[in-house]
Amino acid sequence: MYVLIGGAGLVGLNLAQELVALGHTIAVIDIDSAACRYAREQVGVMAFEGSAVNTQLLLEAGIRKADALVAALRDDPLNLALVTLAKHYGVPHIVTRMRNRDFAEPYRLAGAHHVIGTIDLAVNTMVTVLEYPQVESMMHYEQGQVEVFKLAIPPDSHVAGRSVALIAKDSRFPEGSLIIGYQSHPHADLVIPNGNTMLEAGSTILVVTKSELLHQVVDYLGLCTSTAQQ
Repeated sequence: MYVLIGGAGLVGLNLAQELVALGHTIAVIDIDSAACRYAREQVGVMAFEGSAVNTQLLLEAGIRKADALVAALRDDPLNLALVTLAKHYGVPHIVTRMRNRDFAEPYRLAGAHHVIGTIDLAVNTMVTVLEYPQVESMMHYEQGQVEVFKLAIPPDSHVAGRSVALIAKDSRFPEGSLIIGYQSHPHADLVIPNGNTMLEAGSTILVVTKSELLHQVVDYLGLCTSTAQQ
C-alpha cells in the first residue's frame, strides 16, 4: 500500500515508521528540511520538502496513485485543505488528525473517512487511568465513542470462576458490552473466548463497550463476592 503523509512531525514520523515496519511504501511531505532529511535517513521513507497543500508537490509525491493519505499537519485548517485535495484527486482512504472538535463535521463533509481527535482521546485516556488504575491498556474507536480495554480479574471479583455466557446474561453487565479476549496468565496467548470460557482470578480479559458504559463495566467486573448476588 502506498501511503502519503502530510506532516513530518512527531505523529507523522512515528506513523511512517510503524507503516514501514508493516511493509508499506511511505512518502511524507513537510516544509521543514531537517524533518524531511530525518525521514529519509532515519525512517527510510521518501520525503518531499514543501507545503503539503501545494498541488504541484502533491502530484510530484504521487497523490494520484496513493492508496491512502494521512493529514497530520500542525493545524486543522491545513489538514482540512489537504483532506479536500485528497478527495479531489480520488484518494480512496483519507485519515486526518483533529485538534479542535469543531472541525469534525467539516472534515467529514470534505471527504475524510476517519477523523482522529488526538487531544480528546489523550484526555479521555488519562481520565480513565486516573479513575481506574486497574485498566492496563485502552484503545478508542469512532472518535472515542467505543472503547476496547484490558483488565485483570481481581482475586475478590464475583466474576472469577464464572463463564462468559453467565456474565453476558447478568442484568448488571451493561448491555452491548462484550468480552472479546481472554488471557489465562501473563505469558499465555490471548484467545477469543466462547460462552464456556471460565474467567479465573488473576486472568486478563479484553472488553469492548461504549464509552459511556466504561465505568459501569469496570465497576461490575471489580465487585466483591460479598456485595454481589450469585
